[in-house]
Amino acid sequence: MRKSAHSAKYKKLIAALREMRQSKGITQTELAKRLRRPQSFVAKYEQGERRLDVIEFVTIAEMIGVDPIALIRSALDT
Repeated sequence: MRKSAHSAKYKKLIAALREMRQSKGITQTELAKRLRRPQSFVAKYEQGERRLDVIEFVTIAEMIGVDPIALIRSALDT
C-alpha cells in the first residue's frame, strides 16, 4: 500500500490549504510566525516534502481563518 502523503487526495488537500492561505493574503513567513515555526516548515509541507498530521492541519487551517472541516469537505468533494 502506498503512503497517503503522496496520494492525489492528500496533494489536493494541501493545495487547497495553500490556495486559502494565498487568497487571504498571508505569506508563508507570516503563517510561520503565527505557528511559531520556521518559514521552511510551511514551504516543506506545501511542496509535499513534509507530511502534516491532523493536529497540524487543523492548527494551520485555524491560523489562516478557515474551518478545517469545511476545507476538507470542499477539497475532497468529488
